[in-house]
Amino acid sequence: MAFLSCEEMLAAARGQKITLAEAVLRSDLEESRLTEAHSRAAMRHLWQVMQATSQEYDPAQRSRSGLSGGDAAKVEQAWQQGRLLGDDYLAAVTAEALKTAECNACMKRIVAAPTAGSCGVLPAVLLPLARAGQADEDAVCDALYVAAGFGQVIAARATLAGAEGGCQAEVGAASAMAAAALCNLKGGTPEQCAAAAAMALGNLLGLVCDPVAGLVEVPCIKRNVVGAVNAVSCANMALAGVDYAIPCDEVIDAMGRVGSLLSPDLRETGQGGLAATPTGVKIARQLAQED
Repeated sequence: MAFLSCEEMLAAARGQKITLAEAVLRSDLEESRLTEAHSRAAMRHLWQVMQATSQEYDPAQRSRSGLSGGDAAKVEQAWQQGRLLGDDYLAAVTAEALKTAECNACMKRIVAAPTAGSCGVLPAVLLPLARAGQADEDAVCDALYVAAGFGQVIAARATLAGAEGGCQAEVGAASAMAAAALCNLKGGTPEQCAAAAAMALGNLLGLVCDPVAGLVEVPCIKRNVVGAVNAVSCANMALAGVDYAIPCDEVIDAMGRVGSLLSPDLRETGQGGLAATPTGVKIARQLAQED
């Protein structure tokens, strides 16, 4: 995909009188030289892997560090017992975000969408809708093309790497992608998709990357839940006609600038933020001794 701005992507859809998903697909085909059948097959495969990751989740499995595992099952159990706030979809989104992120920590197969550290956000918002019969495979894959379009623009204008831009570049970008995908899935216009993405990324501007002991577990896994829930709320606002004062491209540019201003301690080094708390330091020392 060669889009360098969200506005360019939206303009392509308007100018050619096609959907946003189709605009992203055509751009990808032009750059990759794949056939449409091959591209769509690849996207369906990614969706199938997202589903398989969730289905293969083992609540008894723990990460090598012992810091992660089993939390998604706790959420599902509490949901079934009627102890949670919100509706069934919100509970499912929470559980699914935890499942995929925990699977990543346990070295299982995931789709990095856009990164391994933020892998739980996008599937979390889509899986419950598919399982409830509210989105078939074609609709989900179109939503994934839309997510990919916004993710590509973020990568081109700013960054997707926590080591370069902090967690705003990982979970923040994933949240923006998920918000746009949801908005598209529910029939939103390209402009509403862009507004949803802008709101989602704007809400997480400045989020630091501070993995305890340098592992993609604490606080990374729970931040996937935040990214997913943020995406849902922003998609809802955009679908309701709520606009965002700052255009999506400007939000992305701001994220890039903020990332460059973050201290190196707050960019995946495990030297600042929660990693530098007394408990964070203690955990790191304990794990180092075990190795």
